[in-house]
Amino acid sequence: MRRTGEELAGKEGGRLRLLVGKPGLDGHSNGAEQVAVRARDAGFEVVYQGIRLTPEQIVAAAVAEDVHCVGLSILSGSHMELVPDVLARMAEAGIDDVPVIVGGIIPDSDARALKQQGVAEVFTPKDFSLTDAMAGIVRAIRRAHGLEMLD
Repeated sequence: MRRTGEELAGKEGGRLRLLVGKPGLDGHSNGAEQVAVRARDAGFEVVYQGIRLTPEQIVAAAVAEDVHCVGLSILSGSHMELVPDVLARMAEAGIDDVPVIVGGIIPDSDARALKQQGVAEVFTPKDFSLTDAMAGIVRAIRRAHGLEMLD
């Protein structure tokens, strides 16, 4: 996994940058922090600015940090309001080509709806392998850049 990410990073001109955003009023940051640590272990440069961020703050950070992917961790049940808001603001900022990954307590029907709105991947507690999640993030970045998958 790390080799795959490093090869893609080489094509992108540096380490892959992942923004881990924690929008909404939910104060449970453990999952987001575990993802951030695993992403660093996998070779990502991680941008994590804490909890209770607004969609506007998340998009501003994504633009300022020139990230390759935005990961949103939402456990408050507000994913159907917050994620579309982030997607719309990303489009307004001209970064709608940056894949968005969402993690949290998300019913399957909502996961399908979020993907239809443009979310690249949705991870829930049943997707407990952080290694698999990192591979999913790399796949999403590769798809966004039209790059073939590695063996």
